[in-house]
Amino acid sequence: MFERPAASAYYRRRMNIGPTEPRSGAASPVDASPGGLRPAWWVRALASLPLRALHGLGRVFAFLATHVVPYRPKVVRENLTRAFPQLDDAGLKALTRDYYRGYGDVMVEIVKSAKIKREELLDRMVFKDIERLRAPLSTGTPVVLVAAHQCNWEWILLALSAALGHPVDAAYKTLTDPWADREMRALRSRFGARMVESGRVMRDLIANRRQPRVIALVADQEPVASERRHWTRFLNRDTAFFMGPEVIAQTLGYPVFFVATHRTGRGRYETRFELLWAPGDTDAPGITERFARRVEQQIHEAPADWPWSHKRWRLSRQSLSP
Repeated sequence: MFERPAASAYYRRRMNIGPTEPRSGAASPVDASPGGLRPAWWVRALASLPLRALHGLGRVFAFLATHVVPYRPKVVRENLTRAFPQLDDAGLKALTRDYYRGYGDVMVEIVKSAKIKREELLDRMVFKDIERLRAPLSTGTPVVLVAAHQCNWEWILLALSAALGHPVDAAYKTLTDPWADREMRALRSRFGARMVESGRVMRDLIANRRQPRVIALVADQEPVASERRHWTRFLNRDTAFFMGPEVIAQTLGYPVFFVATHRTGRGRYETRFELLWAPGDTDAPGITERFARRVEQQIHEAPADWPWSHKRWRLSRQSLSP
């Protein structure tokens, strides 16, 4: 089992934490995987390095982001202080250091995605109960997966599309920079995942509703562009969540699974699929609230593995009030 440095154990004690080609019927070229695209030459060159060497680069990046050219230090400090008010200054510094180190590792691991072999990927991203997804898929029922930006979320998609044996469609928000958009689409679709632009997801689902497949959504982003939001207390703050997974599941009657991932070693992760909602389930709370609670639990179990430098709380109830 992976153990963090002593400083990490310190803040854990203070917090009382226990240890392709488009399918027939696909909507349009914008939804298709970029089958002929390859990552830039320098990405492929870096990705050819052993992961141990890349992790060394990641540690350098983490040092630079922490001490030399700090990356969003005020955002990180404010987010951590609000989320964990029980931590003293030493605990916050330890958590901040571990966050930048883990994030540096994830960034170079994403680069490695351009060249990593299927066998190595599936050795490093282990799915403990993937049969829970295959069961409904084998009967022709699509499933919805909801994940958070915990650990290496990019490898979850990559490994799932390599291991599942059924089509995987991932909701995707087009990046502002065309070059970055092209690179990420190429990396994410290496093992057959199909990227569906987020604004077209429901239309695509209806058009392909008879095809058993996984619909994957990373749903802990801030719903800035969405008019439909679910508000809840999350990490000690009023927080808005996307309701897309809930709308999809209840409209089409698809079961929803939470993707629970934790780090077991450097560049190694373990994932379980937890049933969050099934058709006919009318119990409170709803799907989005259940997702928020499960994400919060996962963050408390491994706080350094969530992206604290992200500006997650730009929206407020007051700013949206008429």
